[in-house]
Amino acid sequence: MSVMRFTGANGREAMRQVRAALGDDALILANRHTEAGVEILAQADQAAPPRRAPAVAPVPERPIPSPAVPAGEGDAFQAMSAQLLKEMQDMRALLSRARAAPSPADDCRQRLARWLAEAGFGEAIAEELLAGLPEELEAADDESRQAWLVRQLAARLAVLDDEQALLEQGGILALVGPTGVGKTTTTAKLAARYVMRHGPGQVALVTTDGFRIGAHEQLRIYAELLDIPMYALDAEQPLDALLSRLADKRFVIIDTVGMSQRDRGIITQVARLQGGPVPVRLALLLNAASQPETLEEVITNYRQAAHASGASLDDCVISKHDEAGRTGPLLDALMRHGLRLLFVAHGQRVPEDLMVADAADLVHQALATRRATPAPVLVASSGARGLLGEGRRVSVILDELRRRLTGFTALEAAWALSTLPPSLQGERLDALLDRAHDEAAGMLWMPRARVRGHDWSSPDVLLDDRGDWAVMPQLQHRQPAGQVARFDWAERTLGAAVHLLPTLPDGEAREWLAARDGAWVAQARATQRVAHAGERRSLRDLVALATPQGGPIRRSKGREVCVRLARLSLRDGDRSPSPLCAWFGELEDRESGRRLGRRYWLAPEWLGDDAVSLLLGQLDAEALPRLTRRALRWLEETQPSATPELRLSIAAGLATVAGQLERSEAQWAMDLRAGLLGLLGGRRRRNAEALLEALLYLGMARDAIRQLGAAGREGLG
Repeated sequence: MSVMRFTGANGREAMRQVRAALGDDALILANRHTEAGVEILAQADQAAPPRRAPAVAPVPERPIPSPAVPAGEGDAFQAMSAQLLKEMQDMRALLSRARAAPSPADDCRQRLARWLAEAGFGEAIAEELLAGLPEELEAADDESRQAWLVRQLAARLAVLDDEQALLEQGGILALVGPTGVGKTTTTAKLAARYVMRHGPGQVALVTTDGFRIGAHEQLRIYAELLDIPMYALDAEQPLDALLSRLADKRFVIIDTVGMSQRDRGIITQVARLQGGPVPVRLALLLNAASQPETLEEVITNYRQAAHASGASLDDCVISKHDEAGRTGPLLDALMRHGLRLLFVAHGQRVPEDLMVADAADLVHQALATRRATPAPVLVASSGARGLLGEGRRVSVILDELRRRLTGFTALEAAWALSTLPPSLQGERLDALLDRAHDEAAGMLWMPRARVRGHDWSSPDVLLDDRGDWAVMPQLQHRQPAGQVARFDWAERTLGAAVHLLPTLPDGEAREWLAARDGAWVAQARATQRVAHAGERRSLRDLVALATPQGGPIRRSKGREVCVRLARLSLRDGDRSPSPLCAWFGELEDRESGRRLGRRYWLAPEWLGDDAVSLLLGQLDAEALPRLTRRALRWLEETQPSATPELRLSIAAGLATVAGQLERSEAQWAMDLRAGLLGLLGGRRRRNAEALLEALLYLGMARDAIRQLGAAGREGLG
């Protein structure tokens, strides 16, 4: 459809002509004022055919409108129309780009995805990592973003934790892999490392490679240099024929014949190694310079062959690391298959050119050798890939929670008890709680009254030696009655010397604490009356007399809260041997400045500024009853066979984890928050409720993956 021009005395008259000729869906391309009135360029919508213009009688005392004429009648007008169309198309494209302009989170995600692709990491790992991108990285610099990427990748790369433990464990280790990957040299390097630590008397070498010319001779030379024995097995000779000659050796290393990953003889070779009474551990040699497709095929086929022979192949050694242009594809394969990397060989020297694998260093090197590639497009994972990726994410998060939070393994064990018959849960929970509470630096005592509307009281929380919350709670009904009895019990059984109290201790309890120089902080009400300047006054009345102490930042209900602290010594009016100090906290929303309330605390005066960390810990703990209620409601629906005591223990433990992760500003906490919230999908902001939901999902996902039989591969235990 050509562009048409309409001229009228005014805009309304011109538009009437447009509608009459082209219909209500006409596209208005341009308009301008002329000597004759208003001129409009229009085009019919392609989806709606234009209507024939009806005859219009002239209107008296008005200029007669010009008839609609095709714009193509004049070359100049046609050129102008084409230019207008092009400008409109450009404008639409610009507006489209503006509407689709990436958010800071999208920009950060795409940037990291490009780095991963350029380093050789695949889409599966990229999607898995970037699903847990911390919101704090949106405004961070590239150095911080890369540091996060290194931490995430390193956490997914399983490496040898303790070389000494591996060597002292001894046994029989067989190196398997394709021809030419460096098994013979690596065998000699491992033997040399053992000899350097334990001497030559307890190690021996075995070769099954009778095909390569000089293979025996090469290994024999290494053995002579190390002053250790070397034995050769024929292709069909079983390993147990040598066991009697190796009985006095603590560590035996087998250099196997190299076989292509497509050779069906792999199964026979592995089966022959496993045929004896002594188990043989397998380690796969991988050439770092191999193509990604070759690496994938080698790992898959060798692991399948091991499985078919009744063995497992979970360890590997990288060879020829110095010859690889990029190591990202290799690390990507190790992560996806869950292989543990023991050593990295990077040259021919024995034993110098063999090092224990360091995950962070390897990831740094991989990211430093990037190559330009087409920009990656992040899409939703397929079901199979999503399941494996979910397993890796769950495994990484669980490992980090176990490492960072005191008592998290006990919480996992409590979760597992819910699958037992109720008659067994009580006894097992007793034993679990006894083991979980061996020692504590302090106690966070919760109010003794029941939570409003419920038949339970908030469990108490143990403080570890860093002052952080231990995960497994202390149920109140398991403790002795009375303040002094509880303090004494906590000191004798747990070693607790610090007490965060929900109310001011009574006189007997204060004397007990003073006799032991016990550190304590107690929450107080505004109406609490204390002695000051010779008279008893409420804490509310003393606020104006307090000295400001600063304004630390805390988090509450997903927002930052400024706590403006002030303190007031009560020594003048308190004749007790342990004078008190009153602390006041004015709470403000950091963003809006809105006042959120006031808190009051009392503490021994000798505690000084050390009281601040304790009273802030109490402030943080105000969220625990609310989070415990939320977790309990979910557990009552999903674990109805669990006893109420077990459900309360699990719910309180989950609440403690969520609360601690929400408030911590540590780098590890940021990574864990992002990983957990990434499990839920979408963009979740940082708050304890969302973290609690993610923890509940984490438990379900772990159970589901275990039931699907993916536990062994994903390292979930």
